[in-house]
Amino acid sequence: MAQTYRDFEVIVIDNASDDGTREWLAEQTPSFLWRVIRNEQNVGFAAAVNQGIRASSTPFVTLLNDDTEPEPQWLASMLGFLDSQSKIGAVASLMLYASQPDVVQSAGIAIDRAAIAWDRLAGRDATDAECKQPCEIFGASGGAALYVRKMLDEIGLFDERFFAYLEDVDLAWRAQLAGWRCMYAPTARVLHHTSATSGEGSPFKRYLLGRNKVWMVLKNARWRDLPLILFYDILAVGFRFFAQRDIHALRGRVAGWLGALPALRARRAGGQFAIRQMAQSAGLGAVLRRFYRR
Repeated sequence: MAQTYRDFEVIVIDNASDDGTREWLAEQTPSFLWRVIRNEQNVGFAAAVNQGIRASSTPFVTLLNDDTEPEPQWLASMLGFLDSQSKIGAVASLMLYASQPDVVQSAGIAIDRAAIAWDRLAGRDATDAECKQPCEIFGASGGAALYVRKMLDEIGLFDERFFAYLEDVDLAWRAQLAGWRCMYAPTARVLHHTSATSGEGSPFKRYLLGRNKVWMVLKNARWRDLPLILFYDILAVGFRFFAQRDIHALRGRVAGWLGALPALRARRAGGQFAIRQMAQSAGLGAVLRRFYRR
């Protein structure tokens, strides 16, 4: 209700909540059109978001997690980056830690040649020059993002088999393969209570990250990159297992390979690694700094 841009509709997906959300929603009287879709079971983030997208008919759709607080100019800032001539298909927000609003949690998605994805500029001071600079990036974090419906109609919605986590990276990768661009909007600021739903670093989250990483790679990476991807992934899983006694990342990978056939079927014909200048090199030092995230 605080947004400066007013021409929008809100669709709330109540994904089988049991914490009083339904009652709270029923008591609200917002000044804009508000629709609630209630699920009788938790169908996962990807499927729930797709419900909202399919229930809308606008040329642009934005996603906003239940653990975020957008600043008033958030929506207007993202819309300002759209240009019908440039094939921009997505816009990423500047997401800041709610507990530390001067620290970046995500400035979009970054990825390297080993298919390791992470939150761009994470941990940086929000006043740094790079954080304030609009630029083209690999993809937008699904926690607070704008998507062009024309792009979604072309490449498809979020992969519902993922349930949650890495579905936004998968969608960004498919968009890159199809020639769509993503822009970072530094003035579209959002406070984020990270992983408020599933818990930061929870076994559930680590399992899904491991499984979905396998499916994402099989769907999008080119075959000749698989040895490099597998090498660094084995390093990551091995560190988790032997150094941290964490079996959940390994369980996720096993589940991913056991369920690999649908991912292979969804693969684009002649899959290409079309990350262009947004991809970074997969050096060992870089991987050792990042792999704990996945």
